[in-house]
Order: sequence, then C-alpha cells, then structure tokens
Amino acid sequence: MSLTARPLRLSTRQPDFEARFSQRLHWSQDTDASIESRVADILSAVRQRGDEAVLEYTARFDGLQAESLKQLELDQAELQAALDGLAVEQRQALQAAAQRVRSYHEAQKRACGESWSYRDAEGTLLGQKVTPLDRVGIYVPGGKAAYPSSVLMNAIPAHVAGVAEIIMVVPTPKGEKNPLVLAAACVAGVSRAFTIGGAQAVAALAFGTETIPAVDKITGPGNAYVASAKRRVFGQVGIDMIAGPSEILVLADGTTPPEWVAMDLFSQAEHDELAQSILLCPDANYLDAVQLEIDRLLPQMPRSAIIAKSLNDRGALIQTQDMQEACALSNRIAPEHLEVCSRDPQRWEPMLKHAGAIFLGAWTSESLGDYCAGPNHVLPTSGTARFSSPLGVYDFQKRSSLIEVSEQGAQSLGRIASVLAHGEGLQAHARAAEMRLKAGKP
Repeated sequence: MSLTARPLRLSTRQPDFEARFSQRLHWSQDTDASIESRVADILSAVRQRGDEAVLEYTARFDGLQAESLKQLELDQAELQAALDGLAVEQRQALQAAAQRVRSYHEAQKRACGESWSYRDAEGTLLGQKVTPLDRVGIYVPGGKAAYPSSVLMNAIPAHVAGVAEIIMVVPTPKGEKNPLVLAAACVAGVSRAFTIGGAQAVAALAFGTETIPAVDKITGPGNAYVASAKRRVFGQVGIDMIAGPSEILVLADGTTPPEWVAMDLFSQAEHDELAQSILLCPDANYLDAVQLEIDRLLPQMPRSAIIAKSLNDRGALIQTQDMQEACALSNRIAPEHLEVCSRDPQRWEPMLKHAGAIFLGAWTSESLGDYCAGPNHVLPTSGTARFSSPLGVYDFQKRSSLIEVSEQGAQSLGRIASVLAHGEGLQAHARAAEMRLKAGKP
C-alpha cells in the first residue's frame, strides 16, 4: 500500500477556520511523568556518585563499557585524525561551512558583543563590560543520526565569544563514532570531548564529576530525556532553550516552482513525525500544484513514512486572502523557519515580526541555513520566537554594568538616591549616599 501525504487544506474564508487553525498549531509540551521521574533519579545519582554513575548509565543506555571516564574522552589527536581521514569533498564542505558560520558570528560579535562606556556631563563614567563565559558544554545528538552541523553551530559562536573551554558530549551507542562529528569538533575548536549522552551527560556538565568539569552553560538539542534534564539543571547552570519539534512556514505568492516548495515542506517533515510544515498562499491553484508535487515526490524520499505522518498529522496548506494576511498569520505562528517564496521578498519582510530565521526569496532554501549559510540553526520553536532569539555569540557572553561616579556626580546623584531610599524606608541606603554629599577629596 503506497503512502499518501495530505496536509490539512484550509482557507481563511471558512467560518470554522480559527478553530481548525488553532487545533492544527497545538502541540503539547507536557513531559511524560515517567521520563521526569527517571531523569530526576539520573541527575541525583550523577550529583552524588559522579563518574561512577555516568559510567553506569552509559553502559546501560548506550551499551558502551568503560572502566573510567578518561577512556571515553576523545583526545585532540583523534579529532584531527578524523578530519584528516575524511574524503576531500567532505573535508572541504565542512571547512567551508565552518568558515561561513565563523564569519557570521564574528560580525555578530562586532555588532552587539563589545564593551562600551561614556562619561556624562558631571564626569561620571557609565558603561557595560562584556566578558565571555569561562566554560560551556555543548550537547551533540547521536544514535539515530549524526549532526556535525550541530557541532559547528554550538561550538563556533562560543569560540568567537572567547569562551576559554568548550566541553562536547556526544553519545556513541555501542562505541560507534561518527567521523564527521569528530572532524567538526576539530574544525570548531572544541577543547575536550566525551562519548557520553542522555540525562547523565547533562548532569555531568551541570554538576561536574571527578573527570568532567562543571560548566557555566549547556547548549544543544537532544531527546526528551536531554530536554527534561536541561530544564531541571537550569539555575545551577544556564541553558540555551528547550527545543520543540522542528517547524517550517512558507509564504508563497505563487511564483516559485511548486516542486521547490513541496521539497522545502519535506525538509522539515523528515525530521520526525511531530515536525510541522505549513504553506500560506493566496492562490488556490498554486496550493493544488504543490499538493500534486507532494504526491509525485513522496515515493522518492527515503524517509517517506516520517514525512507522510508529519504532513498528515501536523501539516497544512492554507489559502489566504492576500499576502498581507499571510504575513499576519505568520506573526501569530512565530515559526522556527520562515521562507518567503516571493518574486519581491523585500516587500513583505518589514511586515514579519516573529520568526527564528527568515529566508528571503525563491533561491533561499531553509536547508542552506541548516548547514552553511552562516547564521545559527539553533532557533526558537513552538511560538517562542515571539520572545526568543537564535543561538548566538551573545549566549556565550555576560554583561556587567560599569559605574564610576565623579565627586560632582555624587552630589547630584546622592540627593536623588537619598529621597528615593527614604521613600522606600531603607535608611542605610540613604545615609550611604548622604555621607558623600559633603565629602572632600580622598
């Protein structure tokens, strides 16, 4: 029996559109109670027993036996050997992608990651000191697939930010190491790497063990256990985000070849059955053409079963009244990936307020952003683009306010502070400011 993919067909003119649209967007972030319980046990065990617990869980879940965590550490020579051993085409592609990602994040650092200060009219210095985190951990998924691109997207902005030590963890079930992942770690400047994964790896990074040093922040995607563990250790360490299923929203004016758009919808649907692919277009005939291409192309896809399940359960082809309405709907969805497949994408871009990444024009497939365009592919999902940003250099930096009050400034600021502190009933605050009102030079 052949597979079929029938994304939900909607029109904004339908009287029940709002209800059906909202139902299609809904995705529950509730975590399975059994997962939460097991993760809590793992975190507690690693916190109490360190290396011993990590080794125990790595043997149980990954089938990887070792007498010490040092045996699961990848040295720099092995990472370099993996890079040197790649086929020339793979090595060149990896290095080219890394250079583009590095160049983008260097520009990002220049734009928003530098310290600054100024002096006001009374000579008081005010400013902001930007400093990198000391040590970060990056989680790279393993098991069903290998993600060298995740290594680049997490490690390179940390390196550009000036992080002194980058610790990578990556599961290697039954000891199977992916050469591209190891090579990417070499290219991206990873300091240390361990072949561990799951909640136990997150716990080791957050709490530290005899072998693995505690980090200041953990970034990178993972399964439900990893997401639950990151949520639980937040506060002990920083985290980037809790990522939901992958999403793509395509705004199309009908001028892009329909087979291109169909394949772009596939590109997210193939991630997993919960991924969401939505197309908005004012032209009903164009939506028909895209559906025909979905029917034609689906049998050619190795992951056709996953794509079909994703499109049938969570996909949608929606006819809007015009492109302006499509932009308004896009802002309500706040998608992870937003493609503007239009002859004039710059016309619509100013109307788009909420998206993790915006891909402008028919030539800009989302997949280029995943691998090599330059901007980060770690993006907010599930509508969190309304208040969140892509992973960037700023995630690996912190900011300290700088204040150096002049003698003259202490006179005017002291009076203001005194009034406000008395108003709050904090007399010591007030006195501290008042003592300097008539103070002479030290």
